[in-house]
Amino acid sequence: MRKKVLLDTGPLVAFINNRENSHDWAVNEWKNIQPPFLTCEAIILETCFILRDFYGGQDAVMSLLDTGIIQISFRLSDEIGTVRELLKRYQNVPMSLADACLVRMSELIRGSCVLTVDSDFRVYRKNKNEMIDLIIADGV
Repeated sequence: MRKKVLLDTGPLVAFINNRENSHDWAVNEWKNIQPPFLTCEAIILETCFILRDFYGGQDAVMSLLDTGIIQISFRLSDEIGTVRELLKRYQNVPMSLADACLVRMSELIRGSCVLTVDSDFRVYRKNKNEMIDLIIADGV
């Protein structure tokens, strides 16, 4: 079982929405990960926005938070300077606020890895030059 998994928007959406292409992959990955998943409010915001038209989607996100399967373990107000630097460094990608928060979380939480479908995480670096450990969908 993997520990300290940082959850990105894509796998969370795919886990909840069975119509997503990566749904089966996400469900299988979740089986191999020991909760809680760690994330930030920006990921929750993106996920709820994407799932706004998927019946029960937003409630599923809130339920995962309420039961502690997903935990918000990041405060943007504490990390605004570093997150701002990341956004500037990767503005050509471009990097979203949610991605910047996950990169910062990967710097702060030793031994963590990012569960994602986003190939941009292959470009991003933690601590300026270190690759981020990823669990990423095949073909991405």
